[in-house]
Amino acid sequence: MNIIREIKHILNVQSLSIHEAKSFIGAPFAHAVKTLHRCRGKVVVTGIGKSGFVAQKIASTLSSTGTPAIFLNPVDGIHGSLGVLQKGDVVLAIGKSGESEELLTLLPSIRKMKVKVIALTSNKYSSLAKLSSIVLHMPVKREACPLNLAPTTSSTVALVIGDAIAIALMKLRGFSREEFALYHPGGLLGKRLLLKISDVMRAGHANPVVKLNDTLAKMLIEMSSKWTGAVSVVNGKHKLVGLVTDFDVRRAFASGQSIHSVQIRDLMNPSPTFIYADDMAVKALSIMESRKKPFTVLPVVDRQRRSVGMLHLHDLVRAGLVSSSQA
Repeated sequence: MNIIREIKHILNVQSLSIHEAKSFIGAPFAHAVKTLHRCRGKVVVTGIGKSGFVAQKIASTLSSTGTPAIFLNPVDGIHGSLGVLQKGDVVLAIGKSGESEELLTLLPSIRKMKVKVIALTSNKYSSLAKLSSIVLHMPVKREACPLNLAPTTSSTVALVIGDAIAIALMKLRGFSREEFALYHPGGLLGKRLLLKISDVMRAGHANPVVKLNDTLAKMLIEMSSKWTGAVSVVNGKHKLVGLVTDFDVRRAFASGQSIHSVQIRDLMNPSPTFIYADDMAVKALSIMESRKKPFTVLPVVDRQRRSVGMLHLHDLVRAGLVSSSQA
């Protein structure tokens, strides 16, 4: 057997089955999507065996795209977990043959609860189809399995149909990037859309700051003890008037200036680039990277330009907004 040729053949079989599935999409699918859109409860997705794994994935996709959904294992359901169902819920039951005993045992109780059932099955004459309010008939000519036994093509098609339904619902709801980010706070998109400077900056005692008239010794202690490589300089009203970095210090003393004659105002940049605490954290990354010589620190101020924090590139790394290899 040519393994590479065989794998390519299976991919062709799978893609052809998905293409053929389009011819079976009709009014029941539109009805199902509208029913799920009007659902005032949650969507309970269920299935057994391979269909159960597909159901879990569909439930996860629905939940992450704005449609509250959970997976219910039929075996657990017939032993008490059916109590998770409430009035206003909708059940999406997945079964290729539509004759799985565990799944069918659930349906009479579900019907007594007056919960609508949407069936996704390859057999429109099955018991599952007969006991459902809406039937999504999705026949599959042949499994990719050479024995035509293992659910392969059928599970792929069911999964794709589930994704299509989830995305259709997502569009009906007008589900936004901001909502997606809210549901995915651990993902890069979520962090980029949700994290503010105030969430990641070094504030309070961790904020390296000195007054304009402080001694050079105090400034050096503040800079080294806070481990930022920089210090914000403020006036009597705590407003930012400058920034001193360790590079500024090294440059001054390399030029031969005496440590006894140098003052903070001699070292500082009087017009430093800064960022507001209520800005998005991703904006800081853009500012840091946009310069010919990228810098690693930004003083943070409030809208009255009072110093409230310091942001280091490493803070963005810790927050997951940039990889350590970029830092």
